[in-house]
Amino acid sequence: MGFEGRSFLGTPATAPGPLGPQMLRAFSAIRTDPLQYLVSVWREYGDVVQFPIPRPPSYLVNDPDGVRRVLVTNARNYGKSTIQYRSLSLVTGEGLLVADTAAWRRDRPLVQPAFHHETLEGIVAHVDGATQRMFRDWERLPAGAVVDVDTAMMTAALEVVGHALFGTDLSADAHRLAEATLSALEVVVARARVPLTPPAWAPTPGNRRLQAAVRELDAAVASMVADRARDVSGQPNDMLDLLLAARDESGQGLSRQEVRDQVVTFIVAGHETVASALTWSWALLADHPEVQAELQQEADDVLGGQAPTFADYARLPVARAVLDEALRLYPPAWLVTRRSLGPDELGGRDIPEGALVILSPWLLHRHPAVWHEPERFRPSRFLDGSADRTAFIPYGAGPRQCIGRDFAYVEGVLMLASVAGRFTMAHPPGGRRPAPEPLVTVRPVGGLHLRVTAR
Repeated sequence: MGFEGRSFLGTPATAPGPLGPQMLRAFSAIRTDPLQYLVSVWREYGDVVQFPIPRPPSYLVNDPDGVRRVLVTNARNYGKSTIQYRSLSLVTGEGLLVADTAAWRRDRPLVQPAFHHETLEGIVAHVDGATQRMFRDWERLPAGAVVDVDTAMMTAALEVVGHALFGTDLSADAHRLAEATLSALEVVVARARVPLTPPAWAPTPGNRRLQAAVRELDAAVASMVADRARDVSGQPNDMLDLLLAARDESGQGLSRQEVRDQVVTFIVAGHETVASALTWSWALLADHPEVQAELQQEADDVLGGQAPTFADYARLPVARAVLDEALRLYPPAWLVTRRSLGPDELGGRDIPEGALVILSPWLLHRHPAVWHEPERFRPSRFLDGSADRTAFIPYGAGPRQCIGRDFAYVEGVLMLASVAGRFTMAHPPGGRRPAPEPLVTVRPVGGLHLRVTAR
């Protein structure tokens, strides 16, 4: 539809989009199925859509060049002061994921050493430990038992992040911490989906759930820091050591609150995103047994039933392609928001200063101008060079790209190959791939129940 002459309380429209009454009628759909709503407005109005919201002017941008401009080529013009990240900060505090530009510029160099090559090499033993624990649980089950693979991936990923980043065995508390994380994030999502929410201090049921979940996470972090204070070795081996020892150019270190915020950020982001990618990988592989067989053959050839090594990571291209294709179809971070710090032009449309710019990897990864057969699960696109990685943003892009991307890839690829080498996943009779639920990450409704059979 045309947009000339439209305005929202004096704010001129610069792109096509729904009118106010249409948006109100769609309010229920926006709350219950925001992914489908974004798909529908993109298909109806094009690659740049303006919503009838005057303050701030709000745009959905799915133009591939426009997305890249926001995240990469003109990233300095876009900050993270948005309702999405303010809501998430109720859980993570001012960790790297939500920190706006000034705090992020200070903290990123302090955290970066925790993700250097040596750290990535150290992940391998933790991945093997977590998978072996999972295998022992599965081997005690009757042949062909049905397992909630989503829960298993969440638990294993939390164990890996606890060991690798914080030197802490979270396996005993993994279920409790995973539940606390998911409970807190559910409240965050609910707050972000409605225009008016009660203040965080109000004693509403949602706020009480959030506060209880944050107390669980705070207690876990306090225990880690206390344990480290009793460690007299003084050798920095992991992220927690580096955070406690970090100093900026003026010699000032991080406060206890700042340490807490970074640790909680990586508990939250460092396990759920990897677990989500692995869960959807297995859901898709159960749908495509021929691809699963190809993955299993690679695992047999490279791992041969042995524990993986860091060198094996580069020798598992099929596992990496499967993970990439799952990340394309089910990107954990399905929504990315930015605030424009100055006027710009995206997709041929004028974007005013102070605008809310909404990007969706879910949409971009399905753009027919970029992806051939975008709805089809075809990992080979990441092997034959046909995938356009400039429009592939499961971990963001540009200066604010996720600091833990390489960590996630090493963990995800090695875990995927290790499991494929030992077990076959299939839907139980009458089972099918679950529907996606867009929370902070894209989660499977009801989990992922698969028949797990030892090979």
